[in-house]
Parts: sequence; structure tokens; C-alpha cells
Amino acid sequence: MLCFAVYSAANATVQAHRAVLAPWDLTYTQYLVLVLLADAGAPMPMRDLGDRLSLDSGTLSPLVRRLERRGLLTRQRSADDERLVEVALTEPGRTAHAELTEAIGCLAPAYGVSSPEELESLVASLQRLATGMRTTAADARRAS
Repeated sequence: MLCFAVYSAANATVQAHRAVLAPWDLTYTQYLVLVLLADAGAPMPMRDLGDRLSLDSGTLSPLVRRLERRGLLTRQRSADDERLVEVALTEPGRTAHAELTEAIGCLAPAYGVSSPEELESLVASLQRLATGMRTTAADARRAS
């Protein structure tokens, strides 16, 4: 069953990351926030962060608040539109991201890919799967 294989792979991935992230006392989702903000290289609106992580504001806001309390990121209202809250990494957040990137590297062999091309193909397949499932779920919600 494909659905079970995807579920099992996702669960194993989260568990492996959880073990590697334990010394930093970060959850997998908190780690993903740091990665997205580092990749953005500039402040990101909370709405965009939530969209990228498929998280609603009720889940994302407390998560970001905890990271802010730890000094890893900042939140502030946009100067252009005060309705928008922008999130950015702090210097300690950038340092943590660099440390995490190195630590997470130990998981690369577990993905079972042997070349950058194979990795790109796997990522593209998983992105298509996620998009298809989100579309199907949205269609089912509209139909009911």
C-alpha cells in the first residue's frame, strides 16, 4: 500500500530528525521554521511561513513565540502593512541553523539516494504527491 509506505517514511523521517535535534531542544517543526527563514535570507511574513509549512496560525503562532523567547528569531509588524507580522532569524538563530545543518547531514545516507539527480527526482516526486493530496483533500471538502 502506497499510503502506508508514505506514512511510514514520513514517521521514520520525523523520528530520526527528532533524535538528531534533541541536543538543541528543538522539534522537527521548529527546525523547519529555522530552515525556511535561513533559506529566505530576509524577513518572511507569518502567512507565507504558515503556507510553506501547511500550518494554520493557531499552530504556527505559539511555535514561533517559543523560538522568539529562545532568541532564535524575531517577530515584528511590517512597516509597509501593519496587518502583516514578519519573522526573521536572529544571529543566534543563524548560528543554530548552521550547527543544525551540519548535524542533520548525518541523515543524508538514510534517504537512500546516491546522486544529486536522484535526490532532485525524489524531492520532485514527493512534491507532486503532496500537491495532489492537498488538491484532492480540498476538492473533497468542497464537495461535502
